[in-house]
Order: sequence, then structure tokens, then C-alpha cells
Amino acid sequence: MKLDILAIGVHPDDIELSCSGTLLSHIQKGYTVGLLDLTLGELGTRGSAELRTQEAMEAARIMGALVREQLDLEDGFFTHNEENLKKIIRVIRQYKPTIVLANAVEDRHPDHGRAAKLTADACFLAGLRRIETFDDSGQPQAAWRPKHVYHYIQDRALQPDFAVDISAFMDKKFETIMAYKSQFYDPLSNEPVTPISSKSFLDSVRGKDSVYGRYIGVEYAEGYTVSRVIGVDDMFDLV
Repeated sequence: MKLDILAIGVHPDDIELSCSGTLLSHIQKGYTVGLLDLTLGELGTRGSAELRTQEAMEAARIMGALVREQLDLEDGFFTHNEENLKKIIRVIRQYKPTIVLANAVEDRHPDHGRAAKLTADACFLAGLRRIETFDDSGQPQAAWRPKHVYHYIQDRALQPDFAVDISAFMDKKFETIMAYKSQFYDPLSNEPVTPISSKSFLDSVRGKDSVYGRYIGVEYAEGYTVSRVIGVDDMFDLV
């Protein structure tokens, strides 16, 4: 299966919070989308790794993603090493995405920035044919380098290099977010209070998307940063 877009997040729910509106928009346009979680979010204060996996699969179903895979990198303590790079390279070569969406390059949670670097480096290294990885049947995988790597914006309000209009998909975006019942606002929950479990956190997600929407003259948008110059064929394609 070849994917048009592979969205990668270090924790289950990173994708839903930060780029699910973009993915929903592109799925409606007919593009194929897959999801990859680098960890199981096992250090999360609320819920459990097993419950978050169930929630992640439900979020993928709501979104309409074709596949969701989860790796076993150590939440909070994963390192930038050959083993972890090859785990990501293997998935990239399996699905051959044209675009990869990755964690924020800098954020409140230290995992986010580290995962951004790890993912971007894996995307580059996946294109080197002398790096060997193997599929499930033990066959060597062909080299593949995604054409684009874009970093979504997470907790910190970074200045985006571009933004994607998600106005028509905001309600559906929140439906994917709320698939994570263990993590987000639930007035009946007996779980400990965390920075993301309050109603104000969900309001801040909507507010951030509203601000980025204002930048491009729409109701809601998701912002992205990119490390290279973006080229266009026609300036009239720019909003």
C-alpha cells in the first residue's frame, strides 16, 4: 500500500490535536492517509497504554485513515539512535508516503522536539539504499524518501510557514480528539487533573486554530513549519 500522506506523532493523540483537520480535508479530496505513533504514551498520567491504543484506533476509524501503526519507542526516554531510526525507516519504506507530517520542532513536551528531529532524519535516511531494512517476510526494502516533511504546531504557538484551511472539518477534528476519552475533558472522570484534561485546554486548541485561520482569511486553520524553501508553480495558487 502506498500512502499519499503519513502523519507521525510521538504520542497517541498528537496527530488528532494538531493535524487531523488537514488529514480530514485531504481524505475528502481523495488522498490516502496513514498514521504512525512512535510510542504508546505509557507515561501518561491518565488511562493506560492499552486504553490509549484502543482510543487511537477509534480515532483513526473516525478520521478514515487507511492504517494506523504503533512502534515501541520508550515514552519519555527514547533516543536518537540507529535502532529507532531504522524502526521509522522501515515504516516509511513500507508505505512510501509523498508527504510526512511530523511533531513540532520545539514545544513544551521535550518528546515533541526530539521526535521531530528523529522523524525528519529517518525520512532522509530512508532514501539511502545502503541502509538495509526488511519487511515482515524478511525481504529487503527498497529505498524511499518522502518528497516533503512538514512539522505541525502543538502546544506552543509557533509562527507557521504556511497554514491549511480546516474550517469545514473542525467538528470532525474534535470528534477524533474526543475519541481519547481517558485524556481529555470529562467532568465525570475520577482520573487526576492534567494540563490537557481541562475544558480550557480544548478551548485553546480551537482558539489556536482560529488564530491561524485569521492569518489566511478563513475561520480555522492548522499551521505548519518547514525547514526548506517551498516552491510554487503559480503565485495565484497561494491563498
